[in-house]
Amino acid sequence: MHISIESREQTEQRLLRVIANARLKVFDGSFAFEEFKAGEFRQRARLDALALVRDNDAWSQLAPSDDQSKELYRLFSFHFKEDLDNSGFVGWLASRLKQKLGTGVFVICGQNSADGGIYDYWGCPYEIGDEVIKEVRSLMKKGAGEVSHETS
Repeated sequence: MHISIESREQTEQRLLRVIANARLKVFDGSFAFEEFKAGEFRQRARLDALALVRDNDAWSQLAPSDDQSKELYRLFSFHFKEDLDNSGFVGWLASRLKQKLGTGVFVICGQNSADGGIYDYWGCPYEIGDEVIKEVRSLMKKGAGEVSHETS
């Protein structure tokens, strides 16, 4: 994890560079959280779950679902370039999405040392998912433009 002191403008430029260089994956379909007691893990954990998180006495898994009785989410993920400081990225992008589209998000992070290190799964309400993805791609394009301006 990086520690740096920078101006708001420097942070903006750095995080635009981070998003421009991140690998985005947009998942098909909808996802939902499923909860079960800690002792039920062996019977209830799903191989197609993208994330499993445990608190004191229950597991929560994020898995494909089209169950209309649950809150459904659109998911996308970022894998970051190992050599770019992505600190502050979650707050930066979440704030932009809230301001632009009015939506909150959730983020689940993991690590894969063989693929750049930290990666994020992002979830937003399914019904606004296409707009969120469009905004993310717009920021990636803007960041790529900023990077090309720096090198010219």
